Amino acid sequence: MSDKETLNVYDAKAHEYADLTGRETHSPDLDAFMASVRKNGLVLDFGCGPGHMAGTMAKFGFDVEATDASVEMVKLANQIDGVTARQETFETLDAVDLYDGIFANFSLLHARRNAVAGHITQITRALKSGGIFHIGMKTGTGEVRDGIGRHYCYFSETELEAMLSANALSVIYRNHGSDLGLDGTMADWVVLQSRKS
Repeated sequence: MSDKETLNVYDAKAHEYADLTGRETHSPDLDAFMASVRKNGLVLDFGCGPGHMAGTMAKFGFDVEATDASVEMVKLANQIDGVTARQETFETLDAVDLYDGIFANFSLLHARRNAVAGHITQITRALKSGGIFHIGMKTGTGEVRDGIGRHYCYFSETELEAMLSANALSVIYRNHGSDLGLDGTMADWVVLQSRKS
């Protein structure tokens, strides 16, 4: 994600966003991901935000790398024990057969809609055989800016599953819900976790 306006919002509101998501150091989705990834495996938190979930994975013994396009988010993530965070955009992921798990939790929703399928292909390439991919996305259609200027793209669960299937990723876990976002509005979401063949 390299949309300048979106990055400006996250840089300006990094601490506010960290406070909003601070309670999310643990979740059923994260528990399911950690239970499926090889014990003590190498995990990439792809769009880590302030790093809370990366920190939880590190506490549970995973070797955690974390990336985010926002300078201020990376600074916050690097303050968390066990987290090594670096500033990167989605496009720069070029690893091959490296990670036991990749955790893209409500990060790819800031990519251009027509780029998401390509990013999932990059992620699949970066996973080891048997590796686990977690994706969280807001559900809907099209792409818009929210009330505070962030770019969003939306997909249906069926569309996401089709992109996973096209990359030989088999869904092993799913969850749905609705939450209040940084912009003060409620949004429906889906989480899918899949295993690379």
